[in-house]
Amino acid sequence: MSRPEIEQYICYEKINIVEAMKLIDENSVGLVYVVDESDRLKGCLSDGDIRRWIISGGDLGVRVNCAMNKTPKYVYQENINDGTTKMVQEQIYSIAVVDKEMKIQDVIFLETHIKLLNKINRNALKKNPVIIMAGGKGTRLYPYTKILPKPLIPIGEIPIIERIMTRFFEFGVQDFFLTVNYKKEMIKTYFSDIQHEYKINYINEDKPLGTAGSIALIENDFRYPVIVTNCDTMIMENYEQIMEHHMESENDLTIVSSLKNTVIPYGVLKAKEHGLIISMEEKPQLSYFINTGMYIINPEYLKWIPKGVVFHMTDFAEMMMNAGKRVGMYPISERSFFDMGEFEELKRMEEWVDLKR
Repeated sequence: MSRPEIEQYICYEKINIVEAMKLIDENSVGLVYVVDESDRLKGCLSDGDIRRWIISGGDLGVRVNCAMNKTPKYVYQENINDGTTKMVQEQIYSIAVVDKEMKIQDVIFLETHIKLLNKINRNALKKNPVIIMAGGKGTRLYPYTKILPKPLIPIGEIPIIERIMTRFFEFGVQDFFLTVNYKKEMIKTYFSDIQHEYKINYINEDKPLGTAGSIALIENDFRYPVIVTNCDTMIMENYEQIMEHHMESENDLTIVSSLKNTVIPYGVLKAKEHGLIISMEEKPQLSYFINTGMYIINPEYLKWIPKGVVFHMTDFAEMMMNAGKRVGMYPISERSFFDMGEFEELKRMEEWVDLKR
């Protein structure tokens, strides 16, 4: 492996967790090795380590050494041929190759694991229904939505809602419930004209009921956790892992959240009494976890949604928390979340589709 290739798997321990998340997103293998200022190996940080840190309430602005594994696996350069054997024995998928000064000279991976990173369990969500909220007018995308309902706006050559459903179908989802209102006949006609292997149930919303109100119109008694999502966002993550987290955490409601980084395009001043400036920070970056609009709900709580009134998923989450139910989040990276509701994001989705071709 060339030096530039190796460096994509390395970060310095002085950077913070947000910066490390960006590096992990870019290298697409789920980890980075952490080195000190002298380039000596100090630890390893995986996306799982970051997720556990976030869920435990950890600060994203702290240095990576707060969340990293401080006993990373490695082999010396002269024993590089033992690397694969050690990975199998230790049940790990990556190992650093170091010299006698503990400086990384190579990074090797189990090829079988790299393939597994992209492998999908096509039965993972076979029992889980998906509700897609597809009744809104899509005012943020006007004038496009004057002609087409928001779910049918194409990303590339395929409508956004079909892309969402195809992604869920890849994980085994068989039953979709589409809550429809605005230009609903166009949506029904589109799906009647194409071939698909999944079942679509239409829930007709006669008047706007908010992002959760139309769920009360569904008469089915679900037995397994239900996935609720918007029709204008795509979550490019492993849905099986999200469901496993929901079950293992014993959550009643899990909200999929995404890191959002915002740069203030000005120098920010901090002052004390009498307007005396105590510090200045040029173009600071703020990091937050935002609600992606994807939820996993235990089925018995769907009955809590009131009928016939405007009710939003945020109202539902607040109701659950006030009742003492377990409401947790599953954090994903900013690069895994696509929101078609803004024109700039629509362009980013189209660029992503072009890269996948």
